[in-house]
Amino acid sequence: MVMEDSRKPSGYKEYVAGLFAGVATVVVGHPFDTVKVKLQKHNTNVQGITYRNGFHCTARILATEGVRGLYIGATPSFVGMAFESSLLFGIYSQTKQSLQCRMQIQGTDSLVPKCSGYSSSLDCALKTIKSDGVTGAFRGGSTTFLRESIGNAVFFSVYEYVRYYMHLQLKSGSSDHNNLVDMGIGILSGGLGGVAFWSTVLPLDVAKTIIQTAPDKSSPTNPFQVLNSIYRMSGLRGCYTGLGPTILRAFPANAAAIVTWEIAMKFLGIKNN
Repeated sequence: MVMEDSRKPSGYKEYVAGLFAGVATVVVGHPFDTVKVKLQKHNTNVQGITYRNGFHCTARILATEGVRGLYIGATPSFVGMAFESSLLFGIYSQTKQSLQCRMQIQGTDSLVPKCSGYSSSLDCALKTIKSDGVTGAFRGGSTTFLRESIGNAVFFSVYEYVRYYMHLQLKSGSSDHNNLVDMGIGILSGGLGGVAFWSTVLPLDVAKTIIQTAPDKSSPTNPFQVLNSIYRMSGLRGCYTGLGPTILRAFPANAAAIVTWEIAMKFLGIKNN
């Protein structure tokens, strides 16, 4: 009876653990994300400024804006990712635990002009709504939803498989199972899950960036139409613009998210079986 109760969803705690995971993701991953967005925006436009690679882009940001430039837009990312991760990990862990009970019962760079001159995240939101209407704030939303749906399915599948496989190997070996080993498994499974996520959906992310930053309201919002245009202009490489910094970000950011989430789950007394 005690074993069954420990696996029941415990209300808000799973969501709190997810919130911490989201904060860890932004702290580690936002600088990489800044570089990725700049590459996607300026390397897929004919008249845009072309960066040679992620290191060139990073160097330009540091030279003109310093470290602070790598964290531009971090405030809405902290809020958004904390909220998203709280829901994502909370629903994921509660669903997983519920299914386990059922199974038991059954048995900005100076070279790039500031087009809008936003003074803050709130200013950005207000100006977007003023110029494009309320729908402007949700531009690219369907593409983001598609990216997240596919990407998270891949992420959690890889995470669970790697985690299960590594635990299986440890059980068959003679190694002592301790917190340090759990952390190592979390780093590897979370990191590989993140790499799988972005390797799968990066073209959709490129399309999302182009849709959201297009100056013309009549620009296409169909991600596949946008990708087709990019492919004709730049080939497959254009559809994977920003792959370098994205992969570099994916492993540590998602490893940090998973380790933080698993530690928070243990701290809150929730089993992650």
